[in-house]
Amino acid sequence: MAASTEAVAQHALRHHFATMEQQRQSTTLGMWIFLVTEIMFFGGLFTAYLIYRVAHPDVWEYASRHHMEFWLGTINTVILLCSSLTVALSVHAIQLGQRKICALLLFATVLMGFGFLGIKAKEYHQHYEDGTVPGAWWHMDIERPDGTKYPAPHEFQLFFYLYFVMTGLHALHVTIGIVLLGIIAVWAWQGKYGPEYHNPVHISGLYWHFVDLVWIFLFPLLYLIAGK
Repeated sequence: MAASTEAVAQHALRHHFATMEQQRQSTTLGMWIFLVTEIMFFGGLFTAYLIYRVAHPDVWEYASRHHMEFWLGTINTVILLCSSLTVALSVHAIQLGQRKICALLLFATVLMGFGFLGIKAKEYHQHYEDGTVPGAWWHMDIERPDGTKYPAPHEFQLFFYLYFVMTGLHALHVTIGIVLLGIIAVWAWQGKYGPEYHNPVHISGLYWHFVDLVWIFLFPLLYLIAGK
């Protein structure tokens, strides 16, 4: 078994690297650079969010209090936190040579990713029914204390524009992560990785942790504004 994993590692070593350790460090650095660009990308959206929230604090609070599904967002937060745990455990498992355990943990992560997207789809459908989808489907009303309703000002659409853009892009990243981890899981099950070579498992895990971290910021910014 040791000879087999060493052969896999030698086959995976690219010609422009002197050692497997150098290759691992280089690919890890490359992933961190990529994640920094992603942070800058989401940073622009967070900046826009901050500007408009400061400009319209009452609008943000009302929209969050009355139109955000707090418990669905909380469940999704728990799902992603658990998925980060399974990814971390998968990296540890492959470092010990437990390739099938690694694959099963990655498959579990993929399933949790699908669960997250399913709950998010349910939220989106609820927003469609409530009329809080900006554009042609927008028909949000605000209820007065006496029970009468009137159309929401245009400022409310700013909140939901940012909500759909930020959560939509995050959902896209989750989808990419599901595909990536699914492929890595299959290859891990087939024995393509081991203690000597597991860069793809480690790097894809870093990507998934980043996806989880973005949601950790999105959840309080969108769901906890009203102090629920």
